[in-house]
Amino acid sequence: MSSKPISECGVVLLGGTAGVGHEAACQFAEQGARVLLLGRNDERGALACTKLRDRVPKADVGFVKVDACDAADAVRAEAECRARLGAIDVIVTSTGPSEPPRLMHNIPIENVRLRIEEIMLPPLHLIHAALPAMRQQKSGSIVVVASDAGKIPTPGETLVGSAMGAIMMYCKAAALEVKRENVRINLLTPSLIAGTPGAELIFNEAFSAKMFEKASAMAHLGVADCADQAAMILYLAGPAAKRMTGQAISINGGISVD
Repeated sequence: MSSKPISECGVVLLGGTAGVGHEAACQFAEQGARVLLLGRNDERGALACTKLRDRVPKADVGFVKVDACDAADAVRAEAECRARLGAIDVIVTSTGPSEPPRLMHNIPIENVRLRIEEIMLPPLHLIHAALPAMRQQKSGSIVVVASDAGKIPTPGETLVGSAMGAIMMYCKAAALEVKRENVRINLLTPSLIAGTPGAELIFNEAFSAKMFEKASAMAHLGVADCADQAAMILYLAGPAAKRMTGQAISINGGISVD
């Protein structure tokens, strides 16, 4: 079994315009990978590319607009990325909810489907679109940033936990299906990540702010940041992890163990 060094990889990052995804993109670029950022907004995509080039002046980076909640658009974007890169060696997905955690009785029933689908569908659609080519080329590494809400039942995270749990089971089962073609799928399941749009969303609402202030106090090793998560993404994507698949790893400063 072989695995390309990062410097030879074409890397696609869904959610790569901010937070963990963007930090991972920068670290991939620093190691010489060719990088494509995927997101829904052209302006944010252009700004993210500029920021990456400011940090890594020789970076080979571009942006592909996609609404990965739409299956057809995910298929189109995957094909465009593959055409631009020649082959997709690594996929990273780092997307999340648009609203902070809330107790179920405070969520209108008509919003339940929307909240679950906006979390669950983007990574599933992109992975599903990418797997045929990865299986055919007999190589590929996929790293999905999910959440420990999918592992640990938490009041206020009923919908988030349900969607993240679905993502985790999809990835674990898919990892078993594609391992014979040398395609690996692993997950990160963080809790609070400092300095991210998700953290800002959480601390802008009283209930979720109080909830995660308590969680932060349990992070005796320190609240994890984007660089912590990105370093593990690169490890899982690269040759050092060539015998790892179907694993869900939590870097959370000690907030929880599983």
